Amino acid sequence: MRQYLAGKIRNIALAGHSSAGKTSLAEALLFKAGAADRLGKTADGNTVCDFDPEEIKRQVSVSSAVAPFSWGSTKINLIDTPGLFDFAGGMFEGIRPAESVLITVSAKSGVSVGTEKAYKLASDLHKSRLFFVNKMDAEHADFYKTLEELKTAFGPSVCPVVVPYVEDHKVQCYINLIDNKAYTYDNAGNPSETAMPDFGHRLEGFTAAISEAVAETDEALFEKYFSGEAFTRDEILKGIHDGVHKGAIAPVFCGSALNLTGIDMLLDGLCDMLPSAWEMGAEIAADANGDPVEIPCTDEAPLAAYVFKTVADPFVGKLSFVKVVAGKLSADITPVNTRTGAAERLGKIVYIKGKKQEDTAFITAGDIGAVTKLAAAMTGDSLCDPKRPVTFEAVQFPAPCLSMAIKLKGKGDESKIAGSLTRLMEEDPTMQYENNAETHQQLISGLGDQHLDVIVSKLKQKFGIDVELEAPRVAYRETIRKKVKVEGKHKKQTGGHGQYGHVWIEFEPCEDEGLVFEEKVFGGSVPRGYFPAVEKGLQDCIKHGVLAGYPVVGLHATLLDGSYHPVDSSEMAFKMAASLAYKAGMAQASPVILEPIGSLKAYVPDSNTGDLMGEMNKRRGRVLGMNPAADGLTEIEAEIPMSETSDFSTLIRSMTQGRGHFTLEFARYEQLPQMLESKVIEEAKALQDEE
Repeated sequence: MRQYLAGKIRNIALAGHSSAGKTSLAEALLFKAGAADRLGKTADGNTVCDFDPEEIKRQVSVSSAVAPFSWGSTKINLIDTPGLFDFAGGMFEGIRPAESVLITVSAKSGVSVGTEKAYKLASDLHKSRLFFVNKMDAEHADFYKTLEELKTAFGPSVCPVVVPYVEDHKVQCYINLIDNKAYTYDNAGNPSETAMPDFGHRLEGFTAAISEAVAETDEALFEKYFSGEAFTRDEILKGIHDGVHKGAIAPVFCGSALNLTGIDMLLDGLCDMLPSAWEMGAEIAADANGDPVEIPCTDEAPLAAYVFKTVADPFVGKLSFVKVVAGKLSADITPVNTRTGAAERLGKIVYIKGKKQEDTAFITAGDIGAVTKLAAAMTGDSLCDPKRPVTFEAVQFPAPCLSMAIKLKGKGDESKIAGSLTRLMEEDPTMQYENNAETHQQLISGLGDQHLDVIVSKLKQKFGIDVELEAPRVAYRETIRKKVKVEGKHKKQTGGHGQYGHVWIEFEPCEDEGLVFEEKVFGGSVPRGYFPAVEKGLQDCIKHGVLAGYPVVGLHATLLDGSYHPVDSSEMAFKMAASLAYKAGMAQASPVILEPIGSLKAYVPDSNTGDLMGEMNKRRGRVLGMNPAADGLTEIEAEIPMSETSDFSTLIRSMTQGRGHFTLEFARYEQLPQMLESKVIEEAKALQDEE
């Protein structure tokens, strides 16, 4: 692929709700531009961007994919991102290196939650926005209803540029409002100009809206508009381009990705209306002292690039996708990784189109490519000229909200599982892995059921490790509620030396997280040298409570009295005596089970607050308060038993259609209701029998 200057490069992320047709639109753009020799279909599993076996099997995108092509003299780096919320990490990493976001909307279903999330992320990251209303060939498609929904959701910046003329619920032609021309399309998606239909006042309204939007982008244009003069085509294009650059205009195109209608006008719009990498690719980074510094997007500057995506393949090796902000990334330079401070030896430098690689000598400023075998580089790392090390802001990925325990099916995989999951975490920052020492379970966390299901599939496909998922165990605790004084005597006579240890210990509740030990022995009934042995015996014992075997907390033990034998007493004997006293004392001191309580902050639309509060009551939760939050959501603060939250991510998502989210952190332990104790004890004993 030939090299392009930053002024001729458009980096565009393709985002939107699941099933809006993003991957099909990417396929249509590639085919229309001549970058693909066939029009692939998601259902057939032969698209350029959905090439992963998981994507082919599920017929949805699970990660972002890069597909560059040229249209006229412009290079377009298209980044197809997933629409399912379980794979939102792909949308975050795909939008990060783009200057613009092309938001795909279905003409059948209109503005959905995924549309809103894509628009919000694009706005938060200060990206230009453009809409494409897809599936105009579908039954019950309604462009004008969708357009009204877009205006209601996103305000007056929404500006139609291509609109359909519809008769009998079927599109007769597409009208380009800038050229004031109408086009029909044949079965191959080739346009033919046709006579303008009688559109009445609606056409005048659309044209006036464009002129008004253009007038607000420039003072000279405003004066011309105010004087009643019509804008030229070039003035309209420049005005829209400037308005899109500033975020004041979001153009709307329409068509069908499956039959290629309107795709040529969309391609022209991407080149004419969206800002180039040179215009909008400059970034603010932190220099070596942590001070902000602007990095202009130009070849005439020291190298400054960042890794926005990582693919870890056990056979091919690691592939790091990079966006070059300034300078050129070539084999002539050994960049420094500002996170590690070490130099990175570059492997092959390539351009990526789906799963295909094409070698290149260098990647210019504003362009996107990939480097093989970067040893230490991770997603978010900055690669710079050693003479000017700077650090770009990393993507703030959504935090995982669903955790499940891994159960290995095959023997011998124990040694491989941690390394394999670490490799998967390199390419998926929304995934976490933890080996929980307390519950003796390996936990993986992700954004939802499908996300975890894909992780399980990749473990088998890439690393040959077969696992299944189960609900994670709850880390209960045990404590006492009563003060008791008990005796522990260990006496054993054998042929040689015997064993003798004798203690009186008082147990009582306290607020400490573990064991508090003290001694109040008078008269030397227990020699001072055996005090540590008594404490050590108790420390060993509190690892397992008497009810269900969970660790004991909040226990204050005071050694009061005892006796010893000058020959048979030993540290081991006093440890055993302490153990006997512990077992007797715990049983008498009203032992109870404690359950972990979480501090919950749930963010839901106002209309769902009643539903969530009702659900909290069912799950033994306590609502502490409600506060208004951003984006029209309400924050509900509550405390809830952790045992009741295993499916909370699924609940919030289904209750709010994906709009809601939450954070959950451990707060403290509280006594488990007595009616639930027997069930917890039974489960614990069954687990002990299994082990």
